Amino acid sequence: MLPLATPFALTPTLSQREREKSETRSTCPYCGVGCGVIIEAEGTQITGVRGDPDHPANFGRLCTKGSTLHLTASAAITRQTRLLQPLRRITRRATPEAIGWDAALDLAADKFAQVIRDHGPDAVGFYVSGQLLTEDYYVFNKLAKGLVGTNNIDTNSRLCMSSAVAGYKKTLGADAPPACYDDLKHAECLFIVGSNTAWAHPILYRRIEDAKAANPALKIIVADPRRTDTCEIADLHLALQPGTDVMLFNGMLHLMLWEGWTDTRYIAAHTSGFDALKATVRDCTPDRVAEVCGIAKDDLLQAARLFATSAATLSLYCQGLNQSSSGTAKNAALINLHLATAQIGKPGAGPFSLTGQPNAMGGREVGGLANLLSAHRDLANPQHRAEVAALWGVPEVPFKPGKTAVEMFQAAADGEIRALWIACTNPAQSMPDQGTVRRALERCEFVVVQEAFSTPATCDFADLLLPASTWGEKQGTVTNSERRISRVRPAVPAPGEARDDWAIGVAFARRLESRLGRTAALFPYASAESVWNEHRESTRGRDLDITGMSYAMLEAAPQQWPLREGEATGRERLYEDGVFSTPDGRARFADTPYAPVAEAREARYPFSLNTGRLRDQWHGMSRTGTLGRLFGHAAEPTVQLHPQDMARRQLAEGDLVHVTSRRGSIVLPVAASTELGLSQAFIAMHWGGEYLSGCSSTGERLAGVNALTTSRFCPDSKQPELKHAAVKVLKAELPWSLLAAAWLPQEASLHVAAALRALMPSFPFASCVPFGAGGSLAGGEPERAGILFRAAAYEVPPDAVMTQIERLLALGGPDALRYVDARRGQRRTVRLVREGAEARLDGFLLGGDTSAEAWIKTLLQDRLPAQAYGRQLLRPGAAAPAGVATRGKIVCGCFGVTQTAIAGKLAAVAGSADERLAALQGALKCGTNCGSCLPELKRMVRAGAASALAPVS
Repeated sequence: MLPLATPFALTPTLSQREREKSETRSTCPYCGVGCGVIIEAEGTQITGVRGDPDHPANFGRLCTKGSTLHLTASAAITRQTRLLQPLRRITRRATPEAIGWDAALDLAADKFAQVIRDHGPDAVGFYVSGQLLTEDYYVFNKLAKGLVGTNNIDTNSRLCMSSAVAGYKKTLGADAPPACYDDLKHAECLFIVGSNTAWAHPILYRRIEDAKAANPALKIIVADPRRTDTCEIADLHLALQPGTDVMLFNGMLHLMLWEGWTDTRYIAAHTSGFDALKATVRDCTPDRVAEVCGIAKDDLLQAARLFATSAATLSLYCQGLNQSSSGTAKNAALINLHLATAQIGKPGAGPFSLTGQPNAMGGREVGGLANLLSAHRDLANPQHRAEVAALWGVPEVPFKPGKTAVEMFQAAADGEIRALWIACTNPAQSMPDQGTVRRALERCEFVVVQEAFSTPATCDFADLLLPASTWGEKQGTVTNSERRISRVRPAVPAPGEARDDWAIGVAFARRLESRLGRTAALFPYASAESVWNEHRESTRGRDLDITGMSYAMLEAAPQQWPLREGEATGRERLYEDGVFSTPDGRARFADTPYAPVAEAREARYPFSLNTGRLRDQWHGMSRTGTLGRLFGHAAEPTVQLHPQDMARRQLAEGDLVHVTSRRGSIVLPVAASTELGLSQAFIAMHWGGEYLSGCSSTGERLAGVNALTTSRFCPDSKQPELKHAAVKVLKAELPWSLLAAAWLPQEASLHVAAALRALMPSFPFASCVPFGAGGSLAGGEPERAGILFRAAAYEVPPDAVMTQIERLLALGGPDALRYVDARRGQRRTVRLVREGAEARLDGFLLGGDTSAEAWIKTLLQDRLPAQAYGRQLLRPGAAAPAGVATRGKIVCGCFGVTQTAIAGKLAAVAGSADERLAALQGALKCGTNCGSCLPELKRMVRAGAASALAPVS
């Protein structure tokens, strides 16, 4: 944990005005749905959040993550997690020291100028984020390409949306999603591919549920190797083999041609290149597709028929297509289906990519990628470079392609890039092939990290840390998946010395101009709005023309682009006239031959590893990971395998396993899941080294899921194949285990977690996560927060390590009960606290034998009376006392409703599935707030009904 300054915005002396309550309309900072929020504040503290009923993206709804935004901004969490003043390290890995803003920016400018003078502009790189605002993005893009003279600026959007960009441009001529959310109401067939929409875009999934309820004839197809919660609403699930999407789409087109389901008139009038594609898909016969994709021929025929013959077909797709070594081909092959059947440019139809991050679209709009320029201009186009140079007032924009994300960190690891500026992203967690990324950060001569939080792993590698403002404190704009631009507004001042990202970039740029001898004054901006106005002008005459969209207009309501000067509203959907953004106005069919995944399974690495999202977490969990309640649904890191694969390897639920790829290995518990096919594995993308770590026998740090993933990327989009890596899974023979957990004061719990994480490399396997008590969101901020530490080792660790863990979890005092058997490696410590007439468990440590963890964790988390169980708590292997039932995981995060409570209620109610669900909701409130748990509730209701109808043997 980095040393934090005391934030001036949280001082106890407040004026009357500062105590006043306020409400501010803004936008959620999580996924690309772009939900409107109303932030409630009292003085300088955010106190609540609710959905904006007038925002057209969500109409007042919020998911579990959005509903808890105010809790992540609490004073207690801010004090423990926020970066509140500039810090510098004199030497790498030294404790960072406070430095003033002027000195920090001078240092950064001196270092970057020196590298540029000595090694050229391409010796520096900027790695930014889809969580920046459009104004922030614009400043950094101009800084790199206009001032420094390098195209080495890329973004974590490269990891999520660059294949969608390339696919749209290759076929439709421009990076412009042609559909809108309202199309869900008009669709007759919904084709969801490579997207667990129910978890990744929950509020959009609520709209899918609404559309199905309003139109029961709506057919929904989901193509995904896993049977996720999104499949709960599907009429057809295509459980294709990982990476075979192009073969699936080409096979569907083969059948469409055979059955006469293509629209030959539309193809002739509005497209080109169809003959070459026809020749390619000729060999994609149903037999071949069934063999390659692992699906039934009848299902393939049904999918092709529904897609082609429905009155309106809308496709929704996300990382399952994008994060692939053939990601552009996957996107283009799907768009081919829409062009071949004229399922585009009309209500309810079109290929609709779902944006991963809140402003990945905005970053694309300003050209914030290594191969793009402002307003969807192409770096390779001389005319486009000249237009941007004229707008910026610079002699030229460099023509040499910049390093994309994977290339940039490889270049830093090779010593080619010597200075890196990283803003609002955590590559030491999120980039693939973490061995290379961490080598790059260690070798790079000067690393600047511009961050709101002090906790991301990347901060450990920074020479200079610059504190940035974040949600609830920032001013600017974001663009969501449907091209809708929304305002982001500050509800409270930024804490400490944090500054807006665009302002940090401008202050640095002005200093760098001076040191490089530039006199053009490229950065005259006095406000976010002044940056916006220049960006707006850059779009004049382009496909995303927003010259008619001012801050004043956006004050009234969010708007979709294009919205040209003189127009009153933007355009809902594109290409209704059949004219596309290509030189001849025709869409282009892409010739998309099938290519297998970059890293095939084989005897040494027999599993296909997939990564994806958890329902209640976001990216590297810098924000969501501060709340124990958001760990209720997925409490700890696991690797999921099919039960048959576990049985073959004699693995039981919870056993520790080594998961190993060609790049690295990690240890974590295994969990059975029938969502997966055979020879498939799944680990959530969120589990980085901040939560899952350890140390190998050779002393190598094992850090999170991306120690395993491959940096092989799509040749067109340069997006890495995060959705597939070949791995092996072997049981980890770690005979000694540890589980420790405790309730701690809210204002200290995250500091304790940070200190425990520093101990994780002491073990071959360790994880450290918060936990919460659940309960209603209306209950306010809890005074106590839980921290859980789990580890395993080949032998009993040194007593000093165990004592430190006990001390951190407040288990080292005289009020703790302790049992130690050094010969057998057993250690048990418990702390009981008096609450009224009862004593309750407040913390425990089980070392050696952890078999009693289920009932002891239940005592702790449910705050059950524990005085009668003193001896059992200290006895290794003690069975669960009568009346202490395992709570099960939390299903409904909004009201803290557990599996056990739901199962108990279902056993007591009868009737149809709808009646049983209504009884659950009426009694327990689960599924009545954000709705994120509804797919799981419906599945439990159906499973309960099926077991009730099963014959008694």
